[in-house]
Amino acid sequence: MFNAFHEGTLPERMGIEFVEAGAERVVARMPVEGNTQPYGLLHGGASAVLAETLGSVGAAIHAGPERIAVGIELNATHHRSATSGHVTGVATRLHGGRTLATYHIEITDDQGRLVCTSRLTCMLRDR
Repeated sequence: MFNAFHEGTLPERMGIEFVEAGAERVVARMPVEGNTQPYGLLHGGASAVLAETLGSVGAAIHAGPERIAVGIELNATHHRSATSGHVTGVATRLHGGRTLATYHIEITDDQGRLVCTSRLTCMLRDR
């Protein structure tokens, strides 16, 4: 369902594929190929897009169908590079309130090594 919802959007162009989606936890993967910087390494901005996508989806599910989630703060720490295969992101809800939702996101490579950690806070608004 979430893969179809993102048709024509940046997550689709980056090849993000959802594996699991709920208010508490969201999982998706993204290919390294096509999302690299000139040195052949996964672009840090690509990791940030994956992290914000995962946290935003979790926040939107938490908010419910009559509300929307918009990212208001994202941070990312890059721990190692990835040069091939896929990276997998797992977003776990840290806080789910009426007006804000915050997620911790870990991105790992195909060997399970930590590539990036992020935190995203979304504001929850009426449509």
